[in-house]
Amino acid sequence: MRRLLIVLLIVAAGAGGWWWWSHRAPSADPSGEDPAAGRRGGVGRANTVVPVLVSPATTKDVPIYLDGIGTVQASAAVTVKTQVDGQLIAVNFKEGQDVKAGDLLAQIDPRGYQASLDLATAKKAQDEANLANARIDLNRYAKLAANAYTSAQQADTARATVAQLEAQVAQDQAQIDTAKVNLGYTTVRAPIDGRIGLRLVDPGNIVHASDATGLCTIATLTPITVVFTLPQQSLPQASRALRRGHAEVLALPQDVDRPTSSSAVLDTGELLVIDNSVDSTTGTIKLKAIFPNAALALWPGGFVNVRLRVETVKDALTIPPVAIQRGPQGTYVYVAKADNTVERRVVQIGAQDGQIVIVTSGLTVGENVVTDGTSRMIDGRKIRIADPTPAATSAPAPRPQRQRPQQN
Repeated sequence: MRRLLIVLLIVAAGAGGWWWWSHRAPSADPSGEDPAAGRRGGVGRANTVVPVLVSPATTKDVPIYLDGIGTVQASAAVTVKTQVDGQLIAVNFKEGQDVKAGDLLAQIDPRGYQASLDLATAKKAQDEANLANARIDLNRYAKLAANAYTSAQQADTARATVAQLEAQVAQDQAQIDTAKVNLGYTTVRAPIDGRIGLRLVDPGNIVHASDATGLCTIATLTPITVVFTLPQQSLPQASRALRRGHAEVLALPQDVDRPTSSSAVLDTGELLVIDNSVDSTTGTIKLKAIFPNAALALWPGGFVNVRLRVETVKDALTIPPVAIQRGPQGTYVYVAKADNTVERRVVQIGAQDGQIVIVTSGLTVGENVVTDGTSRMIDGRKIRIADPTPAATSAPAPRPQRQRPQQN
Protein backbone atom coordinates (compact mmCIF):
# COMPACT_ATOMS: atom_id res chain seq x y z
CA MET A 1 0.00 0.00 0.00
CA ARG A 2 2.80 2.36 0.85
CA ARG A 3 4.59 1.62 -2.43
CA LEU A 4 1.39 2.34 -4.42
CA LEU A 5 1.02 5.68 -2.68
CA ILE A 6 4.59 6.67 -3.61
CA VAL A 7 3.94 5.81 -7.28
CA LEU A 8 0.74 7.87 -7.35
CA LEU A 9 2.57 10.88 -5.87
CA ILE A 10 5.30 10.67 -8.52
CA VAL A 11 2.74 10.48 -11.34
CA ALA A 12 0.81 13.45 -9.96
CA ALA A 13 4.00 15.53 -9.67
CA GLY A 14 4.96 14.75 -13.26
CA ALA A 15 1.51 15.66 -14.60
CA GLY A 16 1.55 18.94 -12.73
CA GLY A 17 4.97 19.86 -14.06
CA TRP A 18 3.94 19.12 -17.62
CA TRP A 19 0.81 21.30 -17.28
CA TRP A 20 2.84 24.21 -15.88
CA TRP A 21 5.47 23.99 -18.66
CA SER A 22 2.90 23.86 -21.46
CA HIS A 23 0.72 26.72 -20.12
CA ARG A 24 3.03 28.97 -18.13
CA ALA A 25 6.54 28.64 -19.61
CA PRO A 26 7.57 31.56 -21.95
CA SER A 27 8.31 30.82 -25.65
CA ALA A 28 11.93 30.18 -26.57
CA ASP A 29 11.33 30.95 -30.25
CA PRO A 30 13.29 34.15 -31.16
CA SER A 31 10.63 35.07 -33.69
CA GLY A 32 8.02 35.38 -30.95
CA GLU A 33 6.06 32.30 -32.00
CA ASP A 34 4.09 30.57 -29.27
CA PRO A 35 4.81 26.84 -29.28
CA ALA A 36 1.60 26.15 -27.41
CA ALA A 37 -0.36 27.93 -30.14
CA GLY A 38 1.14 25.61 -32.71
CA ARG A 39 -0.01 22.66 -30.65
CA ARG A 40 -3.50 24.10 -30.43
CA GLY A 41 -4.49 23.38 -34.02
CA GLY A 42 -1.76 25.42 -35.76
CA VAL A 43 -3.75 28.71 -35.72
CA GLY A 44 -1.08 30.63 -33.87
CA ARG A 45 1.66 29.25 -36.13
CA ALA A 46 -0.11 30.42 -39.27
CA ASN A 47 -0.57 33.93 -37.87
CA THR A 48 3.09 34.30 -36.80
CA VAL A 49 5.06 36.87 -38.79
CA VAL A 50 8.29 35.29 -40.07
CA PRO A 51 11.27 37.41 -41.22
CA VAL A 52 12.49 36.30 -44.67
CA LEU A 53 14.84 37.32 -47.44
CA VAL A 54 13.52 37.60 -50.99
CA SER A 55 14.91 37.98 -54.47
CA PRO A 56 13.09 39.20 -57.59
CA ALA A 57 12.68 37.11 -60.72
CA THR A 58 14.69 38.84 -63.45
CA THR A 59 15.40 38.27 -67.13
CA LYS A 60 18.87 37.97 -68.59
CA ASP A 61 20.81 36.17 -71.31
CA VAL A 62 21.98 32.89 -69.78
CA PRO A 63 24.82 30.85 -71.36
CA ILE A 64 24.36 27.07 -71.21
CA TYR A 65 27.54 25.13 -70.48
CA LEU A 66 28.63 21.49 -70.60
CA ASP A 67 31.27 20.60 -68.01
CA GLY A 68 34.14 18.15 -68.40
CA ILE A 69 37.71 17.42 -67.33
CA GLY A 70 40.53 17.95 -69.81
CA THR A 71 44.23 17.40 -70.30
CA VAL A 72 46.44 20.19 -71.63
CA GLN A 73 48.51 19.28 -74.69
CA ALA A 74 51.02 21.28 -76.69
CA SER A 75 49.68 22.20 -80.11
CA ALA A 76 52.94 20.76 -81.53
CA ALA A 77 55.65 18.74 -79.78
CA VAL A 78 58.94 17.48 -81.25
CA THR A 79 61.81 15.43 -79.87
CA VAL A 80 64.89 16.87 -81.59
CA LYS A 81 67.16 14.03 -82.73
CA THR A 82 70.30 13.93 -84.80
CA GLN A 83 70.03 12.33 -88.24
CA VAL A 84 73.75 11.45 -88.50
CA ASP A 85 76.31 9.91 -86.17
CA GLY A 86 79.16 11.90 -84.71
CA GLN A 87 80.53 13.86 -81.78
CA LEU A 88 78.39 16.67 -80.39
CA ILE A 89 80.78 19.61 -80.37
CA ALA A 90 78.43 22.49 -79.48
CA VAL A 91 75.01 23.14 -77.92
CA ASN A 92 73.61 26.55 -78.82
CA PHE A 93 70.45 26.68 -76.71
CA LYS A 94 69.52 27.17 -73.07
CA GLU A 95 66.97 25.10 -71.21
CA GLY A 96 63.58 26.78 -71.22
CA GLN A 97 64.48 29.04 -74.16
CA ASP A 98 61.88 30.09 -76.72
CA VAL A 99 63.05 29.34 -80.26
CA LYS A 100 61.79 29.92 -83.79
CA ALA A 101 61.81 27.38 -86.61
CA GLY A 102 65.29 27.36 -88.19
CA ASP A 103 67.22 28.55 -85.12
CA LEU A 104 70.58 26.83 -84.59
CA LEU A 105 70.41 24.32 -81.72
CA ALA A 106 73.53 22.13 -81.90
CA GLN A 107 76.57 21.26 -84.01
CA ILE A 108 77.98 17.81 -84.79
CA ASP A 109 81.59 17.37 -85.95
CA PRO A 110 81.29 17.92 -89.75
CA ARG A 111 84.79 16.97 -90.89
CA GLY A 112 84.05 13.38 -91.89
CA TYR A 113 80.97 14.41 -93.86
CA GLN A 114 82.87 17.24 -95.56
CA ALA A 115 85.51 14.72 -96.68
CA SER A 116 82.78 12.47 -98.12
CA LEU A 117 81.44 15.43 -100.10
CA ASP A 118 84.89 16.26 -101.47
CA LEU A 119 85.43 12.63 -102.49
CA ALA A 120 82.12 12.48 -104.36
CA THR A 121 82.90 15.76 -106.09
CA ALA A 122 86.31 14.49 -107.26
CA LYS A 123 84.81 11.21 -108.47
CA LYS A 124 82.29 13.11 -110.58
CA ALA A 125 85.04 15.21 -112.16
CA GLN A 126 86.96 12.07 -113.08
CA ASP A 127 83.93 10.42 -114.67
CA GLU A 128 83.04 13.58 -116.57
CA ALA A 129 86.54 13.59 -118.13
CA ASN A 130 86.12 9.97 -119.21
CA LEU A 131 82.68 10.80 -120.62
CA ALA A 132 84.09 13.65 -122.70
CA ASN A 133 86.74 11.33 -124.19
CA ALA A 134 84.14 8.63 -124.90
CA ARG A 135 81.93 11.12 -126.75
CA ILE A 136 84.89 12.07 -128.99
CA ASP A 137 85.53 8.39 -129.78
CA LEU A 138 81.84 7.91 -130.54
CA ASN A 139 81.87 10.75 -133.08
CA ARG A 140 85.01 9.34 -134.73
CA TYR A 141 83.69 5.77 -135.01
CA ALA A 142 80.31 6.96 -136.22
CA LYS A 143 81.93 8.75 -139.20
CA LEU A 144 84.15 5.76 -140.01
CA ALA A 145 81.24 3.36 -139.84
CA ALA A 146 79.21 5.59 -142.17
CA ASN A 147 81.99 5.37 -144.79
CA ALA A 148 82.54 1.64 -144.16
CA TYR A 149 86.06 2.23 -142.80
CA THR A 150 85.25 0.39 -139.56
CA SER A 151 82.70 -2.11 -138.38
CA ALA A 152 79.32 -1.07 -137.07
CA GLN A 153 79.99 -3.09 -133.91
CA GLN A 154 82.85 -0.85 -132.88
CA ALA A 155 80.64 2.22 -133.30
CA ASP A 156 77.93 0.58 -131.19
CA THR A 157 80.46 -0.25 -128.48
CA ALA A 158 81.57 3.39 -128.35
CA ARG A 159 77.94 4.46 -128.09
CA ALA A 160 77.36 2.08 -125.14
CA THR A 161 80.47 3.37 -123.42
CA VAL A 162 79.16 6.93 -123.60
CA ALA A 163 75.80 5.87 -122.11
CA GLN A 164 77.57 3.99 -119.32
CA LEU A 165 79.71 7.01 -118.39
CA GLU A 166 76.67 9.31 -118.49
CA ALA A 167 74.98 7.06 -115.96
CA GLN A 168 78.11 7.06 -113.83
CA VAL A 169 78.20 10.87 -113.81
CA ALA A 170 74.52 10.93 -112.74
CA GLN A 171 75.36 8.50 -109.93
CA ASP A 172 78.26 10.73 -108.89
CA GLN A 173 75.86 13.68 -108.70
CA ALA A 174 73.53 11.65 -106.47
CA GLN A 175 76.49 10.85 -104.22
CA ILE A 176 77.31 14.55 -104.02
CA ASP A 177 73.71 15.41 -103.13
CA THR A 178 73.70 12.73 -100.40
CA ALA A 179 76.97 14.00 -98.99
CA LYS A 180 75.60 17.57 -98.94
CA VAL A 181 72.48 16.41 -97.07
CA ASN A 182 74.53 14.51 -94.49
CA LEU A 183 76.82 17.49 -94.07
CA GLY A 184 73.76 19.69 -93.51
CA TYR A 185 72.51 17.29 -90.83
CA THR A 186 75.59 18.07 -88.76
CA THR A 187 73.94 21.45 -88.05
CA VAL A 188 70.82 20.80 -85.94
CA ARG A 189 68.11 23.46 -86.25
CA ALA A 190 64.73 23.92 -84.58
CA PRO A 191 61.96 22.34 -86.69
CA ILE A 192 59.09 24.33 -85.06
CA ASP A 193 58.42 27.39 -82.94
CA GLY A 194 58.18 26.62 -79.25
CA ARG A 195 59.89 26.32 -75.89
CA ILE A 196 62.83 23.99 -75.28
CA GLY A 197 62.69 21.60 -72.35
CA LEU A 198 65.60 20.10 -70.42
CA ARG A 199 68.83 19.31 -72.27
CA LEU A 200 69.17 15.55 -72.73
CA VAL A 201 72.76 15.32 -74.07
CA ASP A 202 75.85 17.32 -73.14
CA PRO A 203 78.56 18.45 -75.61
CA GLY A 204 81.37 15.92 -76.11
CA ASN A 205 79.09 12.87 -76.30
CA ILE A 206 78.88 10.68 -79.39
CA VAL A 207 75.34 10.85 -80.73
CA HIS A 208 73.66 8.46 -83.14
CA ALA A 209 70.66 8.68 -85.40
CA SER A 210 69.24 5.61 -83.60
CA ASP A 211 69.29 7.25 -80.14
CA ALA A 212 65.81 7.22 -78.55
CA THR A 213 66.29 10.17 -76.19
CA GLY A 214 67.37 12.83 -78.68
CA LEU A 215 69.00 16.15 -77.86
CA CYS A 216 66.00 18.01 -76.41
CA THR A 217 62.24 18.50 -76.80
CA ILE A 218 60.37 21.50 -78.18
CA ALA A 219 56.71 22.19 -77.35
CA THR A 220 54.54 24.90 -78.87
CA LEU A 221 52.73 26.64 -75.99
CA THR A 222 51.06 29.49 -77.88
CA PRO A 223 48.56 28.43 -78.98
CA ILE A 224 47.89 25.36 -76.85
CA THR A 225 45.18 22.67 -76.92
CA VAL A 226 43.05 20.89 -74.32
CA VAL A 227 41.53 17.45 -74.93
CA PHE A 228 38.47 16.76 -72.76
CA THR A 229 35.62 14.26 -72.62
CA LEU A 230 31.84 14.60 -72.40
CA PRO A 231 29.10 11.97 -72.04
CA GLN A 232 27.79 10.72 -75.36
CA GLN A 233 24.39 12.22 -74.46
CA SER A 234 25.98 15.66 -74.88
CA LEU A 235 27.13 14.93 -78.44
CA PRO A 236 24.12 16.55 -80.21
CA GLN A 237 24.53 19.82 -78.29
CA ALA A 238 28.30 19.90 -78.88
CA SER A 239 27.84 19.14 -82.58
CA ARG A 240 25.34 21.97 -83.02
CA ALA A 241 27.71 24.36 -81.24
CA LEU A 242 30.60 23.32 -83.52
CA ARG A 243 28.50 23.78 -86.66
CA ARG A 244 27.48 27.28 -85.57
CA GLY A 245 31.16 28.18 -85.29
CA HIS A 246 33.23 29.75 -82.51
CA ALA A 247 31.92 27.58 -79.67
CA GLU A 248 33.41 29.21 -76.57
CA VAL A 249 35.38 27.00 -74.17
CA LEU A 250 36.56 28.05 -70.69
CA ALA A 251 39.57 26.49 -68.97
CA LEU A 252 39.37 26.58 -65.16
CA PRO A 253 41.61 25.36 -62.33
CA GLN A 254 40.63 21.99 -60.94
CA ASP A 255 39.42 23.53 -57.66
CA VAL A 256 36.98 25.84 -59.51
CA ASP A 257 33.92 24.28 -61.16
CA ARG A 258 31.93 27.44 -61.98
CA PRO A 259 33.75 30.77 -61.93
CA THR A 260 32.21 33.65 -60.01
CA SER A 261 34.35 36.17 -61.89
CA SER A 262 36.57 36.32 -64.94
CA SER A 263 39.66 36.16 -62.72
CA ALA A 264 38.98 32.47 -62.02
CA VAL A 265 39.22 31.58 -65.75
CA LEU A 266 42.67 30.46 -66.87
CA ASP A 267 41.98 31.10 -70.54
CA THR A 268 39.16 31.35 -73.08
CA GLY A 269 39.33 29.43 -76.35
CA GLU A 270 37.09 27.74 -78.87
CA LEU A 271 36.12 24.21 -79.82
CA LEU A 272 38.39 22.85 -82.53
CA VAL A 273 37.22 19.32 -83.32
CA ILE A 274 35.07 16.42 -82.07
CA ASP A 275 36.47 12.90 -82.27
CA ASN A 276 35.01 10.67 -84.97
CA SER A 277 33.86 7.91 -82.61
CA VAL A 278 32.46 7.34 -79.12
CA ASP A 279 34.54 5.32 -76.67
CA SER A 280 32.38 2.22 -76.23
CA THR A 281 34.04 1.28 -72.92
CA THR A 282 33.22 4.56 -71.16
CA GLY A 283 30.38 6.01 -73.24
CA THR A 284 32.23 9.30 -73.68
CA ILE A 285 33.35 11.38 -76.64
CA LYS A 286 36.66 13.25 -76.94
CA LEU A 287 36.78 16.90 -77.96
CA LYS A 288 39.71 19.25 -78.56
CA ALA A 289 39.73 22.98 -77.89
CA ILE A 290 42.43 25.52 -78.76
CA PHE A 291 43.47 28.42 -76.51
CA PRO A 292 45.73 31.42 -77.25
CA ASN A 293 47.50 30.94 -73.88
CA ALA A 294 49.06 34.39 -74.04
CA ALA A 295 49.66 34.43 -70.27
CA LEU A 296 51.02 30.83 -70.30
CA ALA A 297 48.43 29.83 -67.67
CA LEU A 298 48.02 26.43 -69.36
CA TRP A 299 50.91 23.95 -69.37
CA PRO A 300 51.23 20.66 -71.25
CA GLY A 301 50.32 17.62 -69.17
CA GLY A 302 48.19 19.54 -66.66
CA PHE A 303 44.55 18.81 -65.81
CA VAL A 304 41.88 21.51 -65.99
CA ASN A 305 38.12 21.78 -65.70
CA VAL A 306 36.52 22.65 -69.03
CA ARG A 307 33.21 24.41 -69.72
CA LEU A 308 31.84 24.31 -73.28
CA ARG A 309 29.16 26.90 -74.06
CA VAL A 310 26.65 25.16 -76.33
CA GLU A 311 24.02 27.91 -76.51
CA THR A 312 22.76 31.15 -74.93
CA VAL A 313 19.15 31.46 -73.79
CA LYS A 314 17.96 34.99 -74.57
CA ASP A 315 15.83 36.87 -71.98
CA ALA A 316 15.52 33.87 -69.67
CA LEU A 317 13.55 34.27 -66.42
CA THR A 318 15.97 33.49 -63.59
CA ILE A 319 15.89 33.14 -59.80
CA PRO A 320 18.51 32.01 -57.24
CA PRO A 321 18.81 28.22 -56.77
CA VAL A 322 18.11 28.50 -53.01
CA ALA A 323 14.53 29.56 -53.77
CA ILE A 324 13.71 26.22 -55.41
CA GLN A 325 11.92 23.67 -53.20
CA ARG A 326 11.07 20.11 -54.14
CA GLY A 327 8.06 18.07 -53.11
CA PRO A 328 5.76 15.25 -54.25
CA GLN A 329 4.22 17.53 -56.90
CA GLY A 330 7.59 18.63 -58.27
CA THR A 331 9.47 21.90 -57.87
CA TYR A 332 7.86 24.93 -56.25
CA VAL A 333 8.71 28.31 -54.75
CA TYR A 334 7.21 30.63 -52.15
CA VAL A 335 6.18 33.92 -53.75
CA ALA A 336 6.06 37.02 -51.54
CA LYS A 337 2.80 38.89 -52.24
CA ALA A 338 1.99 42.57 -51.79
CA ASP A 339 -0.06 41.92 -48.60
CA ASN A 340 3.02 40.45 -46.84
CA THR A 341 1.93 36.85 -47.22
CA VAL A 342 3.44 34.01 -49.21
CA GLU A 343 1.94 31.80 -51.89
CA ARG A 344 3.18 28.30 -52.57
CA ARG A 345 3.48 28.04 -56.36
CA VAL A 346 4.52 25.14 -58.57
CA VAL A 347 7.09 26.12 -61.23
CA GLN A 348 8.86 24.43 -64.13
CA ILE A 349 12.61 24.91 -64.33
CA GLY A 350 15.15 24.53 -67.12
CA ALA A 351 18.95 24.75 -67.04
CA GLN A 352 20.58 25.58 -63.73
CA ASP A 353 23.97 25.95 -62.13
CA GLY A 354 25.32 27.12 -58.80
CA GLN A 355 24.25 30.74 -59.33
CA ILE A 356 20.94 30.86 -61.21
CA VAL A 357 17.99 28.69 -62.24
CA ILE A 358 15.96 29.28 -65.40
CA VAL A 359 12.19 29.21 -64.74
CA THR A 360 10.20 28.20 -67.81
CA SER A 361 6.69 28.58 -66.30
CA GLY A 362 4.94 29.55 -63.06
CA LEU A 363 6.54 32.97 -62.45
CA THR A 364 6.49 36.42 -64.01
CA VAL A 365 9.17 39.08 -64.12
CA GLY A 366 9.42 41.13 -60.93
CA GLU A 367 7.77 38.66 -58.55
CA ASN A 368 9.74 38.13 -55.34
CA VAL A 369 10.58 34.62 -54.23
CA VAL A 370 11.65 33.65 -50.71
CA THR A 371 15.34 32.73 -50.54
CA ASP A 372 15.85 32.51 -46.76
CA GLY A 373 13.31 31.25 -44.24
CA THR A 374 11.61 28.69 -46.49
CA SER A 375 11.84 25.99 -43.80
CA ARG A 376 9.12 27.81 -41.78
CA MET A 377 6.88 28.63 -44.71
CA ILE A 378 3.31 27.49 -45.32
CA ASP A 379 0.87 28.73 -47.89
CA GLY A 380 -0.63 32.05 -46.77
CA ARG A 381 1.77 32.70 -43.92
CA LYS A 382 2.52 36.27 -42.92
CA ILE A 383 6.09 37.43 -43.54
CA ARG A 384 8.30 40.42 -42.93
CA ILE A 385 10.96 41.13 -45.55
CA ALA A 386 14.22 41.66 -43.68
CA ASP A 387 17.19 43.75 -44.71
CA PRO A 388 19.81 41.42 -46.25
CA THR A 389 22.68 43.58 -44.93
CA PRO A 390 23.14 43.18 -41.16
CA ALA A 391 23.16 46.39 -39.19
CA ALA A 392 26.53 47.51 -38.03
CA THR A 393 26.93 47.16 -34.30
CA SER A 394 28.50 50.04 -32.48
CA ALA A 395 31.71 49.25 -30.68
CA PRO A 396 31.44 49.26 -26.87
CA ALA A 397 32.88 52.27 -25.14
CA PRO A 398 36.22 51.62 -23.52
CA ARG A 399 36.11 51.08 -19.77
CA PRO A 400 37.73 53.90 -17.77
CA GLN A 401 41.02 53.00 -16.22
CA ARG A 402 41.03 53.19 -12.44
CA GLN A 403 43.96 55.24 -11.20
CA ARG A 404 45.96 53.86 -8.37
CA PRO A 405 46.51 56.17 -5.43
CA GLN A 406 50.03 57.47 -5.24
CA GLN A 407 52.01 56.38 -2.24
CA ASN A 408 53.74 59.06 -0.30
